[in-house]
Amino acid sequence: MQIKVIRMNGIELPKYETIGSAGMDVRANITEDVILASGAIKLIPVGLKVEIPVGYEIQVRPRSGLALKHGLGMANSIGTIDSDYRGEIGVIAINLSDKAYTIKPGERIAQIVLNKVEQIEWIEVETLGITERGVGGYGHTGK
Repeated sequence: MQIKVIRMNGIELPKYETIGSAGMDVRANITEDVILASGAIKLIPVGLKVEIPVGYEIQVRPRSGLALKHGLGMANSIGTIDSDYRGEIGVIAINLSDKAYTIKPGERIAQIVLNKVEQIEWIEVETLGITERGVGGYGHTGK
């Protein structure tokens, strides 16, 4: 699918790193290092504005390598870029480790994935269908 994009400050366009990749890495659109202290949260711009077709979203997700090696994640876990948003995409970075982490200009800091979405039309009812699970909630099946 073709997506219209505006690149800011000459930032590199995201690309699939392997043929089987679901996501494309996005890069920090910063001009100097950003030090993220332990427990800190900062919005890191990625230098991209996009025009997503109606019926789709782009999800912004943490990079697994940064999470495992450095404790870098996203405060909103997975971010959603709606089809009607036209501003610069940003990553709400959080340092979950006990050490400061330095984000470098142009560093790959998150990944984006395009997804098809459906909108909900609510149908109000008095009862719901019966299932084997029923109202069994969090952890009801054990470990």
